[in-house]
Amino acid sequence: MATAKKTPSAAAPAAAKAPTMPVTPAAATDTPAKPAAKTSRAKPVASKTKTAASPETAAAKADKATKKPKLVRDSFTIPKLEYLVLDELKARAAKLASPAKKSEVLRAGVKALAAMSDAGFLSALKAVPAVKTGRPNKLVED
Repeated sequence: MATAKKTPSAAAPAAAKAPTMPVTPAAATDTPAKPAAKTSRAKPVASKTKTAASPETAAAKADKATKKPKLVRDSFTIPKLEYLVLDELKARAAKLASPAKKSEVLRAGVKALAAMSDAGFLSALKAVPAVKTGRPNKLVED
């Protein structure tokens, strides 16, 4: 009987020795990282199901891309009197029951210039004075 009692007590110190081993911070972070790795593996499976529907979606996106032109943002310097003409043209468009934005008025002007003959285009360019490029100086009012 004494031998049966010694076997369980011998196993108890062995079990007690395992938890007393020092735990490094790397070992502590490995345990939570494993479930995260399993979660990240599940995401590609979900993306595979999305790729099955993507050929139809890609065709729809291609149609939309061809319909919408790419826009470019730009800035320029313009004399104040010509800037006021833009406001007058906007008001004129509003009176004609077709309100327009400043950019739409400018784009319409570009189309009108493009439709002109070379002689008309050159005469329109000569009617516009050259302007110094860059930002205008700020005037300090006292």
